[in-house]
Amino acid sequence: MSDLREKLKLLPDNPGVYIMLDKDGVVIYVGKARVLKNRVRQYFHTSVKSEKVAAMVENIADFYYIITQTEIDALALENNLIKKYKPKYNILLKDDKTYPYIKVHTREDFPRVSITRRIKKDGKYFGPFMGGVRCADVLDIIGSVYNVRTCSVAITEKPKKPCLRHHLHRCLAPCAGLCDKEEYARRVKKALSFLDGNYEEAEEILREKMTKFAENEEFELAMEYREKLQMLSKLKLKRITSLNRALNADVVALKTNYIYSAASVLVTRSGIMQGGSNYALESASQEAESLTSFLLQYYSSHELPDEIITQEYCEKALLEKYFLEKFGKRVELVLAKQGVKKSLLDMAEKNAEEYLSKSIDKIKHKNDMTKNACKRLQEVLGLKRYPKRMECYDISNISGVDKVGSMVVMIDGESDRQSYRRFKIKTVEGANDYASHQEMMRRRLAKLGTAEEERFPKPDLIVIDGGKGQLSAIKEVFDEFHVQDIELISLAEREEEVFTLDGSESVRLDRRDYALKMLQRIRDEAHRFAITYFRSLHSKRNLASVLCEIEGVGKKKQTALMEKFGTIDKIMQASESELSTVEGIGEELAKKIWKFFKESI
Repeated sequence: MSDLREKLKLLPDNPGVYIMLDKDGVVIYVGKARVLKNRVRQYFHTSVKSEKVAAMVENIADFYYIITQTEIDALALENNLIKKYKPKYNILLKDDKTYPYIKVHTREDFPRVSITRRIKKDGKYFGPFMGGVRCADVLDIIGSVYNVRTCSVAITEKPKKPCLRHHLHRCLAPCAGLCDKEEYARRVKKALSFLDGNYEEAEEILREKMTKFAENEEFELAMEYREKLQMLSKLKLKRITSLNRALNADVVALKTNYIYSAASVLVTRSGIMQGGSNYALESASQEAESLTSFLLQYYSSHELPDEIITQEYCEKALLEKYFLEKFGKRVELVLAKQGVKKSLLDMAEKNAEEYLSKSIDKIKHKNDMTKNACKRLQEVLGLKRYPKRMECYDISNISGVDKVGSMVVMIDGESDRQSYRRFKIKTVEGANDYASHQEMMRRRLAKLGTAEEERFPKPDLIVIDGGKGQLSAIKEVFDEFHVQDIELISLAEREEEVFTLDGSESVRLDRRDYALKMLQRIRDEAHRFAITYFRSLHSKRNLASVLCEIEGVGKKKQTALMEKFGTIDKIMQASESELSTVEGIGEELAKKIWKFFKESI
């Protein structure tokens, strides 16, 4: 602690980012500061701190800082470092839910409409569509009412044959030269107005068509248009009458109990409430910092609105400057205190508060299954350091054919799918599991200490799917590369025994132990990932030839198996009892077939 006090005295007055480390040198928190000296010293004062902040400070063994020119630069750097290190006490927003938008390709001579989940600066976007309204239904109305095209066919001087959509009166067929540019532009303009929330004309046209089909006793078509009108009524119900129709705003609120937090985002476009999302968060930051961090991470993968209506402790000026510099868009952060915008903020706060109350038990359970399981694993196996980055390896093949390997990664006990890697085994002849594992590990360890280590960081713990044999084989590779600062264990599937390098006896954990469950998850994920890759390669071969390699399975029995299950994939997944029901295959041969696939993969 005396060393920390000396470092605190040397802190500068500049803006910048500070990085907190634990005793193992692991980054546990990243923060930004307008004045580094003032902000960092606050953590070590004797003032009352929240439970989360106190726990973090207790774990700080060291820190360093990076000076930046401005607080905006510090904010951007903080966001990048959080993504890189995934610190334990920062907000880590894992939002893989991207909502669909309708895109009008306005740069084309004959603009088309399409559905997308990625926003670029190459057209007009409407959405996001969430909460009961499908983009496909909206596109269907645009086609039925305005006959705007949805296909990506290139329109050239040479006319093409009109497609089915034209014959169904859903497209003006500019590709066939059946519509001039002026008429088409007029229809696109009306479609844009519709997407902006002006539904009256579309409703009138749909009602006329429904009535016409009903009078002509074309009842199926009449019902189809009735359904379109019902969908349109859903869109109308989302309009907030007291809001300006031009308002494109997100309403963001955060609630915390100073251990856990929750954020709620309500999305409003053209004065229409599209829906909302809730997020459970953990953070050792103050409310303002937590809200800022959430907004930065959220808008790294979502469209920026014209306004963000949010709480008064938001770092308004800083974020507005950041969004302008980062995205080139002027966004106003509205700290709503009255009127309809305050009512929307109250709604978001109520959503966040309710979600927090319901999520606490889920967050605690998730922590038990992830971070706490990592701590438990460190304790029970006597690991030298907390296994923040854990990698697991597995091999898949059938009788030495199409040998592949997999590497799956967990960070703090949670899968990091972007870091998964596949290996095609190149140098090993036949079904040699040990040699295959060694080849894969040599290729992995060869990346350490090179420029590629940025993409493949050094793991704290490597888990091998197998027993003592596989563990010893990998230890040989560790010795080749003089690796001493990566822990190594293996997990044997049959008895779920954990083997370490420290003793000849295996470690057996209680089946209910979260540490064992975490090891099982990463092992099963490595197995699944390897098999998926293996099957994609093996499907290119004549899979039926694999059955020839099983003693006692001749042509008649191969045919019987294929007739029963249809594919080798299904035979591979079949149980002994299912296999034994095939004509000519008794219990003994069924066991042999099942064992062949079980041991080979």
